Amino acid sequence: MGMTFKSHTFVLVALFSFYLKAETKPNIILILADDHGTSDLAFLGLEKDVKSPALDRLAEEGTYYEQAYSTAPICNASRAALMSGIYQARLGVFWYANPGLQNLRTPSLAQSLKNSGYRTAYVGKVHYGSGNPDSTDFPLNHGFDEFFGFCGGRKHYLFHDDLEENHFLKQQKEAGQDSSNPVTREGGLSKFESLKKGSLWRNRKKVVVPGFSTEIFGREARDFIKRQYKNPFYLHLSFNAVHNFTHQLPKKYLEEHNLNAIKDWDPSKEAYLDWYRKGRYPNNPQGREYYLAHIDFMDREIAKVMNLLDELKIKENTLLIYASDNGGSTPIYARNGALRGSKYTLYEGGVRVPLIISGPGFSSKKQISRPVSLLDLYPTICDLVQVPKGDYLDGKSLYDSKEENRIFYWDSGHERAIRKGKWKYKQALDNADAKLEMVELEIGEFLYDLESDPGERVNLLANHPEKVLELKEEFRQWKENLSTKKN
Repeated sequence: MGMTFKSHTFVLVALFSFYLKAETKPNIILILADDHGTSDLAFLGLEKDVKSPALDRLAEEGTYYEQAYSTAPICNASRAALMSGIYQARLGVFWYANPGLQNLRTPSLAQSLKNSGYRTAYVGKVHYGSGNPDSTDFPLNHGFDEFFGFCGGRKHYLFHDDLEENHFLKQQKEAGQDSSNPVTREGGLSKFESLKKGSLWRNRKKVVVPGFSTEIFGREARDFIKRQYKNPFYLHLSFNAVHNFTHQLPKKYLEEHNLNAIKDWDPSKEAYLDWYRKGRYPNNPQGREYYLAHIDFMDREIAKVMNLLDELKIKENTLLIYASDNGGSTPIYARNGALRGSKYTLYEGGVRVPLIISGPGFSSKKQISRPVSLLDLYPTICDLVQVPKGDYLDGKSLYDSKEENRIFYWDSGHERAIRKGKWKYKQALDNADAKLEMVELEIGEFLYDLESDPGERVNLLANHPEKVLELKEEFRQWKENLSTKKN
């Protein structure tokens, strides 16, 4: 079935009428948050304690997707899919400790845009694969002209100096709590963890930058826009907010909001996992306040970006996308509304994400209920900037508004799921990581009707055996075809 006339008209109007008004191709800004809860947006009216004026404005000016999915419940796997445009399983990526983009044989999103004349920049958190400067995972090696930020799952919000990090590692070793101690790992998490206080990358050079990371990344993003706005650009702005550890806030903010100053891990006083668990729900009495503080800081930086687009008179010529890498992390007090589960699980709460888009072809004050995927961003951008879409892409352009019974797949290794229409089949084989991260994960097989039961409370496995067999076969075929599709 091809696109309907209505769908064709929508795409043509969105694309070609725009080019009549502009001499340059549209700019692309993709803002990615870390672990942002699906109900933690003020305009939704679900959480009364959330304030997000910039994101509210973005939704006012653009389109909000009510059922947007990431391809994984953890950041490095979902980010690999977002950058490559394909299910990360095709790259051998399932959970932590994976090859990242090393097996990628097709252009990344950044490379496609760079090949089309865009100036490309990555600012903030890079988390897929090793992050080694010589690896494909390093931004300058998969299509970005500029890079400022860090590689890894976590970064201290307040310290960005290798000397600080090395001093801590020395203290850790003296306390016998470093990796040279032959103590085994617990549930996949090392008992020996760095606080990640190290310096930041500016292209291929490490630099010491004082300040609060959210504000630093916002400033760097705006500097790039100011330098490049007269020519088409792609900016990938990846905040580490609102990732653990949210107690790391500027002293002035803590004082103004009467928040306790929680100390970082001291290896001489306690084991890492003992300290780690004290900061997670329900053990942190001000945990929600710390989490909301990071949303506040991030929202302010997004506002500054939006205001700059207005000042430079390029807002109408810019596609602005906001998303989270996975569902909200309930251990750090994110909330996912009525959805069950958290980051680390394939419940809806682990893979549903905020997604807001404004710019050419995206209507203001619009909410779309059909399920979509972050995989759809790559082909959407290709349509907008007239870059050929390779048949290797696993997503679907959001400019195609045709309703269809799409299928979505997830595979974390120890957990897998498939959604087709209203039906979702899920299987969990192991919950060791869930226990470690202090989230709920029920082992077994499950079938849910997401239309009547979006909170995944009623297991219909025994009621619809034929639907279970159908979905399991669909998943089997998907797994079997992973290696046959070009990547």
